[in-house]
Amino acid sequence: MTETPAYFAHPTAVLDEGCRIGDGCRIWHFAHLMPGCELGEGCSIGQNVMIADGVRLGRNVKVQNNVSLYTGVACADDVFIGPSVVFTNVRNPRSAVPRRDQYQPTELAQGVSIGANSTIVCGVRLGEYAFVGAGSVVTKDVPPYALVYGNPARQHGWMSAHGHRLAFDAAGRAQCPESHEQYLLTNQRVSRISPTEAARNQQHPRS
Repeated sequence: MTETPAYFAHPTAVLDEGCRIGDGCRIWHFAHLMPGCELGEGCSIGQNVMIADGVRLGRNVKVQNNVSLYTGVACADDVFIGPSVVFTNVRNPRSAVPRRDQYQPTELAQGVSIGANSTIVCGVRLGEYAFVGAGSVVTKDVPPYALVYGNPARQHGWMSAHGHRLAFDAAGRAQCPESHEQYLLTNQRVSRISPTEAARNQQHPRS
């Protein structure tokens, strides 16, 4: 008796032998998973998505329609990749010059969101919960929680883990309007304040 897969794949999807698919994944029309790629649990792979050999996706990664994830791309948990986002893996491609041994890695840390039609040039790291606005061209590393957009992408503020823009006060503190989590801005780096620390700060505010 054949065991039923613990994931859903549309009949038009191509799943090459050797790809690894976590439980609860959903793989839609005309997607192509190549040998050696790996999907964590609960991923959603949209229509016409290609995932190349060696690509690693964490848990609950959402890849929208018309995205190609080339060798060298790695996504942590809870990453969102919007429709028609473009990734590269060579900085100086030439058709006549083979560079398969020169692929540069692209790292998307936990919670990263990338808006539709953006381009992510290889060799960069997008920090935890970084937010890339639609149509941007990212050519360098993005700090955790940073909001970037434009061509080339430049930073225009900070975002919470729930995807809201943060407004920091004179003491460098901000609160997400949805989750009510608190954040601290120190030396142009943002970090989440634990509930225990937030309660302590409310009892003993900084001078």
